[in-house]
Amino acid sequence: MTYIDGFVTPVPRANRATYEAHVEKAAAIFADLGATRLVECWGDDVPAGTHTDFARAVALAEGEDVLFSWIEYPDRATRETAGAAMMADPRMAALDMPFDGKRMIYGGFDGAMVSGDGATPGYVDGCLTPVAVADRDAYLAFAAESAGIFRDHGALRVVEGWGDDVAVGTHTDYARAVDLRAGEVACYSWIEWPSKDARDTGWQAVMADPRMADRAMPFDGKRMVYGGFTPIFDRNMGEDA
Repeated sequence: MTYIDGFVTPVPRANRATYEAHVEKAAAIFADLGATRLVECWGDDVPAGTHTDFARAVALAEGEDVLFSWIEYPDRATRETAGAAMMADPRMAALDMPFDGKRMIYGGFDGAMVSGDGATPGYVDGCLTPVAVADRDAYLAFAAESAGIFRDHGALRVVEGWGDDVAVGTHTDYARAVDLRAGEVACYSWIEWPSKDARDTGWQAVMADPRMADRAMPFDGKRMVYGGFTPIFDRNMGEDA
C-alpha cells in the first residue's frame, strides 16, 4: 500500500532556482532511504477561498508562492525507517532551506485510493479535505467513483491520502488549513494531468458529465482547499534504482 508524506510550503519567488537545487539534493537522499517517488509542484492557479485556501494554510507572505509536494513510499514501515535515518544523515544537515520551515505544513497519509499508473504529469490539481472518520467508507467510494470520471476525461492518475500521522504544528498545520472539527481527519489528494490545457478541458467535461449530477458529497466542500500546480520536479526513484 502506498504511503505518502504530503507537504504544502511557502517559497519566495526569488528563491525558485535555489529551491530547485535544494530539491535535487534532497531527492538523492530520499531515494537512498527507500522513497519511490518525489514530486514538487509550484502554485499556478491557486484561488482565494471564502473559508479556507492554500494561502491561509501556510500564512503566505508577499512575494511568495505556495508549493504542493509529496514523497511516496511503498508502505508506512519504509517511511518510518527513512524518517529515523534521515535525522542522522549528515547530508540533511548540510541542505540549505530556501523557505520558512515554520510555516510549512506536512504529514503522513495512507494512500487509501490510487487510480492510474502515474505517468509523468504536466499539471496537478491538489486538494486538502476535512472528512469525518465515520464517513471514511463513503468518502473513499465517492473518491473512487470520481477518479473513474476524471480518468475518462483525460486525467492520468488520481490519489487519495487519508490522514494518518498528521501532527499539530506551532504556526500552521493541516487541521487549521481545513478548519478541522472533532471527529474529522484531513485528507491530502491530487489529480495528475498531461498538461494544463488537458486539465482545463478535462474539468469542463467532468462538470458536464451526467455522472456528476446529484451526488451527495461526504465532506464539507466549503472547507476544502484546492488549486492548480505546475510540476517543477518529478523523480521516480524506482527508475533510478
